[in-house]
Amino acid sequence: MLRGLYTAASGLVTQQRRHDTITTNISNIQTPGYKAQNTMVRSFPEMLLHLIGDEPASRANSTIGTLHNGVYAEELVHQFMQGDLEQTGRPTDFALVSHMTEVDGTAYAFDASGQAVTEDGDTLYQPQAFFAIEAGDGTQRYTRNGQFQLTNEGMLVHASGAPVLNRNGESVVLGADAAGIAYTMDRVAVSEGGLLVDKATGQAINDENGDPLALGIAQINNPNELVLEGNGLYRLDSEDAEVAFVADTSQVQVLQGYSERSNVDAARSMVEMMEATRAYEANQKMIQFYDRSLEKTVSEIGRV
Repeated sequence: MLRGLYTAASGLVTQQRRHDTITTNISNIQTPGYKAQNTMVRSFPEMLLHLIGDEPASRANSTIGTLHNGVYAEELVHQFMQGDLEQTGRPTDFALVSHMTEVDGTAYAFDASGQAVTEDGDTLYQPQAFFAIEAGDGTQRYTRNGQFQLTNEGMLVHASGAPVLNRNGESVVLGADAAGIAYTMDRVAVSEGGLLVDKATGQAINDENGDPLALGIAQINNPNELVLEGNGLYRLDSEDAEVAFVADTSQVQVLQGYSERSNVDAARSMVEMMEATRAYEANQKMIQFYDRSLEKTVSEIGRV
């Protein structure tokens, strides 16, 4: 009986975590660049029961069957599918359109979940593109929220205040034109490759080193290694993770005056929330049933 109680309790906790994840997704429907999360549910290992003990030889060590021990929420998995684009008209808003299909120079056919299987049977994940941001400790962070701002010093920053990086891994700082007039985003156009150019002359804007200034678009080969920190920022904890700045407009495009919306499906999220609620209620009733059974065992049978 207690095994059934533990199974129902594990299901109760798992459905609550599913409900919390779905609630987080729904609350971020209007968050630019937000990527939906899914709770991965796994079952505990099955137990194989055998009949042993002081039994006749014909029944000794005979198999009874398997016993299930419930489920648990293993991890949160982000869904990095492309979100819809919304035209804002603001020159400091940028959206990434990422459709990468190449890993180490080889093109693969990725399915809707962003996975592909190699000839050797290995699973690959579709690379994704992110804006590169500099954190306070000097390390890089990655985001799909391109609603940036320009400071009085001409630095392009994320909504959190963190500097946006260029292809050289340095802060994007708009200088002045040949006449010494400081650039503003109204005078700057950004190409699909992320290159910043002067609208009036069509010439590329250079950084302090004299190199063409371009937004740093980071390619993450395995986006499942990213860890969400908040404010739409991700970090990479894996030491083996490879990050490179890309400028291939056939794989990634930068659109100025656009913002990428959340990829949360509101209708599907509501259905999943109702499923989690009903499953939670079912496990709750099972726990109440076991509670009444134990109460009856103690109060009635225990007196015999």
